[in-house]
Amino acid sequence: MAQNRYSPSSPSPAGAQALTFGTVVAAFGRHFEVRTAGAILRCHTRGKKNDYACGDEVGIAPAGDGLGVIEIRYPRRNLLWRSDAFRQKLLAANLSLIVIVTATEPGFSDLLVSRCLVAAESENIPALIVLNKSDLIANLPNARERLAVFAALGYPVIELSALIDANALEPWLQDERILLIGQSGMGKSTLINALIPEAAAAVDKISIALNSGSHTTTLTRLYPRGDGWLVDSPGLQAFGLAHLDPGTLDAAFIEFRPYLGQCRFRDCRHDAEPGCALRAAVQAGTLSERRLEHYHLIRSEIAAARQLKLR
Repeated sequence: MAQNRYSPSSPSPAGAQALTFGTVVAAFGRHFEVRTAGAILRCHTRGKKNDYACGDEVGIAPAGDGLGVIEIRYPRRNLLWRSDAFRQKLLAANLSLIVIVTATEPGFSDLLVSRCLVAAESENIPALIVLNKSDLIANLPNARERLAVFAALGYPVIELSALIDANALEPWLQDERILLIGQSGMGKSTLINALIPEAAAAVDKISIALNSGSHTTTLTRLYPRGDGWLVDSPGLQAFGLAHLDPGTLDAAFIEFRPYLGQCRFRDCRHDAEPGCALRAAVQAGTLSERRLEHYHLIRSEIAAARQLKLR
């Protein structure tokens, strides 16, 4: 498991025993909404601290009139986040499942799916892939073919149409703490509305000309559901993984794990080095060449981001 740069909060300040326990349900800039046992409070933090995510469990000091101040964050079980050379974006914490939403239309990036799976594996969070808009049958065979490589690795792939019936997803959602993630236009907000009608999440039409969806979700928001919850996140066009080290990245490609440590050179980059166990497995047909391409793209991006940080 990757080292989490967001360590648990410092020891509780004096008077912490009087704090109110809550869960962060929305994050926008340095302002947060926190759900407590009795209300949802609009909260801010001390100073410039803003490293909180939906799903974080926090202690707040009520400040009257529906307001509060986040004083401490309790230890996280995990954190899903993305980063490039200069910025990071926290998506959700304390998850039990990540649902990666793809669709038959508009076209989705299988590289982005790999990125999401790497992020999930690096935090030991199970992942499920949804193929939405399966009623649009013209592009269904192509979408299935592109997801077949992930299904072959053991990742569940569920087909549905959120506008018609999302019940196929129900058995996976019981009392789970879930993040829905994917590109714009994949139907995440529509899926949220199907699963939690009272959420009334904003939904917009797809821009066919741009082959992408409008950014209808502008902030990350958590919706309670039974004894669990769903987090809807803004549509992604990129998912940087600059915070991962090479060893974590290697292990996050689950099909690589049986071959790690078997290369001739200990520092093998699995590229053109002789005696590479991964390239031999690709040539033997036991590893996907496309997934190895994804690995190299992500590894090169991480290396470039680290060089930028050194400048």
